[in-house]
Amino acid sequence: MTYPYLKGHGTENDFVLLPDHDGSVHGHLDPARVRALCDRRAGIGGDGVLRVIRTAAMGDAGRGQDAEWFMDYRNSDGSVSEMCGNGIRVFARHLVDEGLADGSAPIPVATRDGIKVLRVEGDLVTADMGRPKVLGETAVSVGDARWPARHVDMGNPHAVAFVDSLDPHGPVGPLLDEPSYDASTYPEGVNVEFVVRAGERHVAMRVHERGSGETRSCGTGACAVMVATALADGVSGPPAEDLTYRVDVPGGTLRITWTADDRVLLTGPAVVVASGTTAL
Repeated sequence: MTYPYLKGHGTENDFVLLPDHDGSVHGHLDPARVRALCDRRAGIGGDGVLRVIRTAAMGDAGRGQDAEWFMDYRNSDGSVSEMCGNGIRVFARHLVDEGLADGSAPIPVATRDGIKVLRVEGDLVTADMGRPKVLGETAVSVGDARWPARHVDMGNPHAVAFVDSLDPHGPVGPLLDEPSYDASTYPEGVNVEFVVRAGERHVAMRVHERGSGETRSCGTGACAVMVATALADGVSGPPAEDLTYRVDVPGGTLRITWTADDRVLLTGPAVVVASGTTAL
């Protein structure tokens, strides 16, 4: 069997998109197929898979969500994830490019973390990622190095640690292996962000994503980093007025706004770079 695919990325966090509007092509979407598609040597290559499917075809996962389209997201290891901030921007770009959504109006997209609303403005796409959940302090470690971390949930769990350097030859290392974390705090695993300050309201980060390893960018991770940094800068809860930080990732730059009404807005580029058919 051959079927269509597309390839896209947001700040070099890259994805294979599978159009499957009524759910008849991929069924339950076998994890082995996801792994094959994401294989960078024997497959198309990607940090994850975005299935483009109507919410009505998603069964229990889509029930009660008033949006036509559902982002069925899988990590590169085949596991299911609740949300993907870069992925949902690429998803919205695809909907607009294909005439499946009106790019001049807000675009609601259903996910396992509820409906997210996106706006397409030229080359940039902004996703309303909802309210952050700040859940206390924890710790992460790489080898013998250990750092305190802030537990922030942005639809999926994050541990944000401030470090002195992001140099892959330093204590953080190349992040080939998953950092150690408190399994009682994160029983389903965690995305770990390492952060350095680069200026006023400006930070840089690296990330190890659960189920994918180190990636060039993580949208929900950048949101968690912004919230953790704002809290470290003295903001208590949602800011009195909208507050924007620049977050540099290896694949580019994202801008994160924490609004006075306690929403986190993620803005960055999203592009579809290729399409074709495959038998993987």
